[in-house]
Amino acid sequence: MNALSPRRARAVIVALAAGSLALTGCSAGSGNDKDKSQTDADAASQADSVPLGTAADSAGPAKPVKGAQSGGTIRVYQRDSYNHLDPAQMYVSDMKSLSQLIFRGLTSFQQDDSGKQKVVGDLATDAGQMSDGGKTWKYTLKDGIKFEDGTPITSKDIRHTIERMYAKFITDGPTYVQQWLSGGGTTYRKALPDGPYKGDHLPKTVLDTPDEKTIVFHFKQPQSQLPYALTMPGYSVVPDGAKDTKDNYDVKPVTSGPYKIASFKAGKSMQLVRNTNWDPKTDSMRHQYPDGYNITFNHQASDSTKRLMADQGEAKNAISLTNAVEPTTTKQVLDNPSASKRLVQGYQPYVWQMNFNMDRIKDKKIRDAITYALPSSQIVRVNGGSYGGEVAGGLLAPTVAGYKKGYDPYGKLSHPNGDPEKAAKLLKEAGKKGMKLVYAYSNTEARQKEAVLIEDALNKAGFNVQKKEVDAASWYQQMGKVDNGFDIYMTGWGQDWPDASTVIPPSYDGTTIQDGSSNYSHVNDKHVNEEIARISKIADAKKATEEWQKLHQYIVEKVNPAAPVFYTKTLQLYGSNIGGARYNNDVSYIDPNTLFLKK
Repeated sequence: MNALSPRRARAVIVALAAGSLALTGCSAGSGNDKDKSQTDADAASQADSVPLGTAADSAGPAKPVKGAQSGGTIRVYQRDSYNHLDPAQMYVSDMKSLSQLIFRGLTSFQQDDSGKQKVVGDLATDAGQMSDGGKTWKYTLKDGIKFEDGTPITSKDIRHTIERMYAKFITDGPTYVQQWLSGGGTTYRKALPDGPYKGDHLPKTVLDTPDEKTIVFHFKQPQSQLPYALTMPGYSVVPDGAKDTKDNYDVKPVTSGPYKIASFKAGKSMQLVRNTNWDPKTDSMRHQYPDGYNITFNHQASDSTKRLMADQGEAKNAISLTNAVEPTTTKQVLDNPSASKRLVQGYQPYVWQMNFNMDRIKDKKIRDAITYALPSSQIVRVNGGSYGGEVAGGLLAPTVAGYKKGYDPYGKLSHPNGDPEKAAKLLKEAGKKGMKLVYAYSNTEARQKEAVLIEDALNKAGFNVQKKEVDAASWYQQMGKVDNGFDIYMTGWGQDWPDASTVIPPSYDGTTIQDGSSNYSHVNDKHVNEEIARISKIADAKKATEEWQKLHQYIVEKVNPAAPVFYTKTLQLYGSNIGGARYNNDVSYIDPNTLFLKK
């Protein structure tokens, strides 16, 4: 996801031949009970099978959290305001954490106390009933599910939720289900260019709702990943009818989760209160222990860390859903007897990378020069050192199926501080010494510090760097514009679920280029496009994994659309009166579903 932290994709290893699914999970832990300086090999070795749960697994209520109490308001310190409240536009990690509190979809990830997960039915009675070799999926809605205003949720609402994602004003959310139903790239929009808003619908042979409780998806190709895709916030239910205000739905969405929005002042604050029409008997993963959440924005990591370390007043009842410990204070936090007991941490499935705008930087030698010049280890240090990440050699994270340890075509692991001499040589060979580079970076503490390091390294290599600061809250929205006006800019991408099929096509498929696309480098390579189309049809998971890895190497070595910088980790602090704090492997941050106030 985007804006606050890397845009994510969460990978899924799909074993079509065996009819099974597995997901490579992030590691989890809290306090000082484990070594936080994980390696990429550690992350890969912690891959855990994520099965589809049964109807019994999907039935509520959720298992009680040990020692949980009801009441009180949790204070939340957030860096960025929410750029979208329309779930169909949510594809950023801070919004995913929020969505867990206020929205529900057909399926969800359910996590137990040991960190193991299942995909279960959320609004649906189970994770889905597959037939016709994976071309048909049937979902049945639970009894007693309602929107915040008490209106029952029916199959018409689910159909509307899917169909509105075809509309032109939906630009920032996931496109998996639409493309599977109606064609790849941007061609799916042709099937329903105005969405459902002029009375048109997808044919029953594509999406059928035979009664108020039943939804049937019909695909041309087997889609064993559907239950995983439907866990994404983008597919959370939106009501059919007048309460869907189209592009104004971002202002006042209708919620379905345990909390609803009492107030939202963009850039300032948000108040969540209990949704009295949420029925815990219908929900197997969420709780409603606090009375609500008081969220304020513009808290940089240094501010939230300072408040939570001090643990005074309201900070005792406080968390940040997504702010990490400020990197320069990591040792101070770990050495503090009180603070060190109040930590959650995990290995995130993101690759932080420097994107090259290939519409503007057409010469690969120049892209290679920038790649060699970047001081990756110094950038990692700014982000918390071994607690915040580790130097990356490629564009696929250690959590992706088939990850190859030690892959390092640009010598980022052997020269972690960069190779300025090689960079200067390549720039000279390209005849571009002194070339101006317009470098965009977001206005956060870490990115500002990175910018100083990157500017210095690139200038030493012979570039003339022109820095442009951009507001973090709209970072991915601005970088996602085809004509964004920049040469280089950092983005992050993590699996939408644990196979490269949720990394390579979203990031490097030239047929998807449009405003809001996650192809941030505007890669439009004929071989890459053809290989994506070919590999996407391979049913054998092992074979597909091998082919994705081959294509990954081609993209990195022959195209080089983005320089790999580091794989990310997170370390988060919370107040002493917070109970139920743990790492959530789905959102890759503190778990919003288990929190309570101790007193």
